[in-house]
Amino acid sequence: MSNPTTEISAIVVCFNEEHNIRDCLESLKWCNEIVVVDSFSTDRTVEICREYTNRVIQRPWAGYRDQKAFAHSQATREWVMLVDADERVSQELREEIRDVLSRFGDRYAAFRVPRLVYYLRQWWWRGGWYPDYDIRVFRRDRATWGGLDPHEQILIDGKVRRLKNPLHHFSYRDITDHLNRINHFTTVSSKELKDQGKRWRWMDNLFRPPFRFFRSYVLQRGFLEGVPGFFIAATAAIYVFLKYAKLKELELLEQENRGRGRR
Repeated sequence: MSNPTTEISAIVVCFNEEHNIRDCLESLKWCNEIVVVDSFSTDRTVEICREYTNRVIQRPWAGYRDQKAFAHSQATREWVMLVDADERVSQELREEIRDVLSRFGDRYAAFRVPRLVYYLRQWWWRGGWYPDYDIRVFRRDRATWGGLDPHEQILIDGKVRRLKNPLHHFSYRDITDHLNRINHFTTVSSKELKDQGKRWRWMDNLFRPPFRFFRSYVLQRGFLEGVPGFFIAATAAIYVFLKYAKLKELELLEQENRGRGRR
């Protein structure tokens, strides 16, 4: 019988992930509980999820932070592991988690996990995508949620330790999917900037994108990956450019709406 203090709930938030969700849940079968919060998927996501757990909850999308916070609130075990639908827990990471919870679970409130991306038919150890440490394993009652979409944060009351083995991240199916996600996340990020009271400046669009390219391609050694490394650095720069360009667009729209209000 498992020690109750080392039992773990896996939580997954998803929407229309039928191409990813089975592999994700297969990698979580070792957990004591799997909780899935689905935003009313229109594909086979829910059907597949119910093959692995009876804790499938459908809930309207409330934003990245609030949706994950809700999934957290539904977990019943002492420890919680957050995994996205496009991520996989390797056997090595699984064994490391079991080991650290058994040996150090009473000393730490959470664990940061490195993430390793698989994209363009290769693992990305360079170019800025690794190790990308993120808190993914935490005590259920020692964690709260902060940050703004799409950069939600898990806030921990207690000590945090890093793990060694990475969580495998299959972030993009192909280049088209990558560009579609850049378009989506830059829209969310620009709104976040505006909500924080940030204003658009020429220097943001002029200097930030080339520096982002330089950081990924040179400082983070993306050039060692050949043409794919150049592509990753370029798309990172495009992300930054679009985020601030869309902030300017929001400001122009706001000015236009104010002008209409005066008429």
